[in-house]
Amino acid sequence: MLLNIVYIIVGVALVLWGADRLTEGASSLARGMRVPEIVIGLTIVAAGTSAPELFVSLVSALKGTSDLAVGNVIGSNIFNTMLIVGCSALVAPMVVSKTTVKKDIPFAVVASFMLFALCFDDMNSPHLWGNDISRSDGIILLAGFLVFMIYTFRAAKNDGLMPTPEELDENSELPKDYSKLWRNLAFIALGLACLIIGSNLFVDAASYVAHRYGVRQSVIGLTIVAGGTSLPELATSVVAAYKGRSSIAIGNVIGSNVFNILLILGTTAVVHPMRIMGITIVDLMMMLVSVGILWLFAYTKYAVSRREGALLVLGFLAYMAWLLYLL
Repeated sequence: MLLNIVYIIVGVALVLWGADRLTEGASSLARGMRVPEIVIGLTIVAAGTSAPELFVSLVSALKGTSDLAVGNVIGSNIFNTMLIVGCSALVAPMVVSKTTVKKDIPFAVVASFMLFALCFDDMNSPHLWGNDISRSDGIILLAGFLVFMIYTFRAAKNDGLMPTPEELDENSELPKDYSKLWRNLAFIALGLACLIIGSNLFVDAASYVAHRYGVRQSVIGLTIVAGGTSLPELATSVVAAYKGRSSIAIGNVIGSNVFNILLILGTTAVVHPMRIMGITIVDLMMMLVSVGILWLFAYTKYAVSRREGALLVLGFLAYMAWLLYLL
């Protein structure tokens, strides 16, 4: 048992370190190829921070532990919206831009509704037991992700963040830097290897612990797995809030939530359809309500105050207490 706990810790560490190496290598490679910074941020960096959830969910589904995969995404979104935003707001009140309130957060709400609806194969039954997130559901989620990326790039272009055709031409004329090519490729390969090894180690150990103590895999996914894979977002958002860059903190959370549902569950379902066994309607409602509450808080004064942050943290602790009560 002690050995499996060590495996869980080592697995989380490998996944997080691997995601960091992968992101660093890919970003450096893209800069050497003269890819604009905004494109790197919207693609490579965003995907890199979601890599832990992607690999853990994918490995979980392939190993037949679908509740770990689904619980990981749902738990990560609850963790992001309630604990990360709550802690960040306690550190410093978070100012939220009108664009985030009117466009970005609603997109996260729509993505949450999509997952909520797709989890119910039989709308006449209030139970999720035995329902599937099928390949066709995965394709729908990936289509939603494509729409989100198109919207994100267009919004960046309209805000003047994307380079103009003239700037792209000037940038393309600059000599490409291949001096760190092999280093970057090594970082990418090492990051992928750590993600794969760490995910396998983590999922196997977490499954063993769940079986050993009779804990539902969904609860492990909603708590330990979700918390472990969300550590990068927690660190990034709290530090950003402390430095007064709350737009980065809130954008990190909203982007991660959308990526988790549309890209991660979409990809996982296409590769291996997932049967829901232990996830309950309470878990889905908590995910949906949490992003709705965040939207309400942000909409009132275009900010999340310390008091509202405290309410989010208390709500998260109450949900964790509920899960522990069900054990």
